[in-house]
Formats: sequence, C-alpha cells, structure tokens
Amino acid sequence: MTAKVRPTILITNDDGYQAQGIQFLASIMRELGDIVVVAPDSARSGAGCSITPTCPVSIQRIDETTYACSGTPVDCVKIALEKILPCKPDLVVSGINHGDNASISLHYSGTVGAVLEACMKGVPAIGYSLRTHKKECDFAPYAEVVIEWAKRVLHDGLPEDTCLNINFPEVKKLAGAKICRMARGMWHTEWLDAGTDEDGKNIYTLTGTFNNLEPDADDTDYWAIDHDMAAITPLKLDMTDYLTLERMSGER
Repeated sequence: MTAKVRPTILITNDDGYQAQGIQFLASIMRELGDIVVVAPDSARSGAGCSITPTCPVSIQRIDETTYACSGTPVDCVKIALEKILPCKPDLVVSGINHGDNASISLHYSGTVGAVLEACMKGVPAIGYSLRTHKKECDFAPYAEVVIEWAKRVLHDGLPEDTCLNINFPEVKKLAGAKICRMARGMWHTEWLDAGTDEDGKNIYTLTGTFNNLEPDADDTDYWAIDHDMAAITPLKLDMTDYLTLERMSGER
C-alpha cells in the first residue's frame, strides 16, 4: 500500500523571515503538509509586485526548512519555485502580515504581491493579514480560519488565475468570517519634512490615512473587519474592465 504523500506548502511574507506572523503561519501549516519558508531577510513592506532585476539576489539557508532572501517577496516566490523546491508546491501562503491589506492597500502589499506571483505560476495561493502593526501579536484567534481555508484550497483548488486575500481584525475572538469584495477607498498621503542629509538634499517621510469611501456597504472587506469578522476576498489576475471594453469596442 502506497503511503499518502503530504502536500508541499511554500510560505513567504513581506515582514521578513523572523517576523512573528510568518513563524506562527509556519507552525500551523506544518499540520497540513511539508513546509518550506522562503522570505525576505528583512522587512519589505510596500514592495507590491516588485522584483530585483538590477542586482544579484542572494539566498541564505537558516535551518532545515527556512531560507532568507535578499530580494522582494515576489523574488522569494520566483527563486523558491525555480531554484529551491524540487517540484511545484501544492499551496503558497503569505503572511501573516502585520497590517491589513484590505481594499486598495493590496496593490501596495508585498504580502499580496507574493500571492499574485504564485497565482501567475499556476499555484493556488492565499495571503493572510492582520489589522495591527504591533511586532508582537496574539495570532491564536485566527488559526481556525487560516487552517480552514488552507485545507479548502488544498482539497478543492481555486479557479484559474484566482487567489485569496484574507484579512483579520485585531480581536480576542472573531465574530465570524465573510466572503466579500474590496471596499472602494483612498489613501491620503503626506510627506513629513525630515530635514536634510549630509549632502544637503531634502528628506521626507511618507505617512498617510485611509479613507473608506463606502463605510456603510456591508459586502466589503473593510465592513467585515470593522465588524470583527475575517474578510475573505477572491482576487483575479485579469484586470480588464470588460464592460468598458465592450462599450469601447461598440464605438469603433
């Protein structure tokens, strides 16, 4: 009788391989399969889908299952699939990010960038994020949802060119989980004057606040998080606006 082969799960993030969130994620993914962690050697928050084409990317083996990469989260997925793993993984999970990636924030997110890269490569992928920027967090309240959706995707897969973006509120007990869409929103950015450097160049620090443009819409990720629920949002690689495409094609 042939022994059942455990699935292979690739784990990454944008907070760095030493972050508490990825260590927690790795610990619970071990229940589901054989894990390999390939993550940045330090924080790469806001890296989005960026890659490192202008200089070499290095890999350092930290322990039996963990590799630190000098590049971005997308670099981590690329190099894991092409140089580290002996075969395509069954699942890629990214996170658990310190800071939510709901609404348009996902476009800036290295956590989601890694998920999109895996999706481009035909690997089922999930991103997990928590609405807090604390370095030390209690991730235990989210373990059940993390495991549930990883199990679902491992068992059923995902539609072609589709991945999942899951965001959590910072709570001691979730009020539930909701399948929802991205909220419409906007970041109001501000550049704080931080003086000048030794060459006399002006230095600025980026900060900002998020404005939810539809706070009362109860089918969005922000509404779910605001109401203490996990927000599960399916994402598509294809960003084509088909309604506008049809209209513009008819105007020719």
